[in-house]
Amino acid sequence: MTDATCAPPRLKEGVAPGRLTLGPVQYNWPAEKMRDFYFRIADEASVDVVYVGEVICAKRAPFFAPHLSAVIERLAAGGKQVVLSTLAPVADAVEIRELQAQVAQNRGGCLVEANDMSALGLLAGRAHVAGPFINLYNGGTLIWLARNGARRVVLPAELPATAIAVLGRAAASLGSGGLGDGAGVEVEVQVFGRLPLALSARCYHARLAGLGRANCRFVCEKDADGLNVATVDGEAFLAINGTQTLSHTIANLLPEMPGMRANGVSHFRLWPHDIDMVGVADLCRAVLNDEMDGREATTRLAAVAPFAPFSNGFFHAVEGARMVGPTDVWQTD
Repeated sequence: MTDATCAPPRLKEGVAPGRLTLGPVQYNWPAEKMRDFYFRIADEASVDVVYVGEVICAKRAPFFAPHLSAVIERLAAGGKQVVLSTLAPVADAVEIRELQAQVAQNRGGCLVEANDMSALGLLAGRAHVAGPFINLYNGGTLIWLARNGARRVVLPAELPATAIAVLGRAAASLGSGGLGDGAGVEVEVQVFGRLPLALSARCYHARLAGLGRANCRFVCEKDADGLNVATVDGEAFLAINGTQTLSHTIANLLPEMPGMRANGVSHFRLWPHDIDMVGVADLCRAVLNDEMDGREATTRLAAVAPFAPFSNGFFHAVEGARMVGPTDVWQTD
């Protein structure tokens, strides 16, 4: 593979200024299923950037490793920019060594998405992506990340529209690796998928099965979109995925994409789920290209992703699980 394998895609004439990205698969899918999923994304999905790599549990990574090169090549042949995602909870010396090897190999010159502070340290001075598991909540952190070499930052899922707008405009004035050169730092926001909320040293799936993390038997593979968690009153509340806690609801910010694009957001992330992600991408692309209203896209999206209700509460600065109707969130004084 050459550096061209992972080069940013050129926007086709007539395509709106905004890129769709597909985050790494967060769940424990069988290796062949994940390979075929990425092959279909490469051939059919209208996404521009695809993130590949294990971000939740290092024990899962070896199963998919034999397919990684073929997946990267297939995605590149399909015109996708490939970004290699690193583990989010780096917990011991073995995982640190694996992280070091991943950064050093840098397959095909791909950008690396850092999801842990140790990865940011290894990538200092090199172009990279600061992932959604990095705590970026203010302009000072944004400046530090830019100086460290971040070309793109993926904002945490719980930020409201006001904070997204402030960081989006600030990023446009920065240059990766420095300040004030006008090159700008790209900003990415999740617009679809369960919200990643927290990570733990304890594996919830293993504990539920009466097992320890070291001998988990990979029971998380039974839940392709995470395992729903209910309150003692039986109300759907959260979802678990090994060591990860996610929202029960599916974030849906499709109607907000035009407003975000006008406020400095350049990349719009879809988290993979065990549904028709090509169909999800098509709906998002139609909204980005001003070919479909966000409300109509939401109606159609509900048929594609029926396993949980939608939410946009964090974006509107209310409870994250709520779904708020259209408001003038971008209106300024």
